[in-house]
Amino acid sequence: MLILAIDASGQTAGAALVTAEKVVAEISLNCGYTHSKTLMPLIDHIVRISGTSLSDIDYIACASGPGSFTGLRIGAGCAKGLARGLGKKMVNVPALDALAYNVYERDGYITPIMDARRGEVYAAVYKWKNELTRVTEYMAEKIEVVIERVNQLGSTAVFLGDGVFPHRELLVENGMSLAPLGSSLQRASSVGALALKMAEAGEVVSPRDFKIFYIRKPQAERESEAKNA
Repeated sequence: MLILAIDASGQTAGAALVTAEKVVAEISLNCGYTHSKTLMPLIDHIVRISGTSLSDIDYIACASGPGSFTGLRIGAGCAKGLARGLGKKMVNVPALDALAYNVYERDGYITPIMDARRGEVYAAVYKWKNELTRVTEYMAEKIEVVIERVNQLGSTAVFLGDGVFPHRELLVENGMSLAPLGSSLQRASSVGALALKMAEAGEVVSPRDFKIFYIRKPQAERESEAKNA
């Protein structure tokens, strides 16, 4: 099974080709360019340089959120457009699940956090129990609330994601570990690895049924509701 995996949920734009045996190709960019400029060229490049035919791809996987509202729409738009054009099914991979999959730690908890603006982070807490298992709900909370949730579980955790950088000192002060730089941000190969398991379990959707997962409503929608209240 060959999966084209796409992640534009955060600061990093990434694309990867993944099979059950290996990561065939992967490129990540975090250089300040908008995902609308970089994502399709990344996909085109990994397909061409790996000698892969688009017809060889079995499924297209995309990080579906939470994350940057603009990035999620760009990623979903690219993935759905390709899936429609190629007549392929899609795999809807939660962005926090994929981010947690960057880290393998059997004894402690894994807590990916993504910048949610307005002083909050998107987060969830995971643990390895033969496989990666989410042990809390998905959250959009202040970092202090996320730390408290980990403390309530009676353990420390390794934190990763772009939400770490603004809160590094507070996390360390509270005894939390930080993932190495190479594992800290989104990896399309992690989206692909989870998508393999989901596809094998039949968890695939048509491009029309692929949905973005926001946790909270986009700002424009919230402002409109406030005006009409």
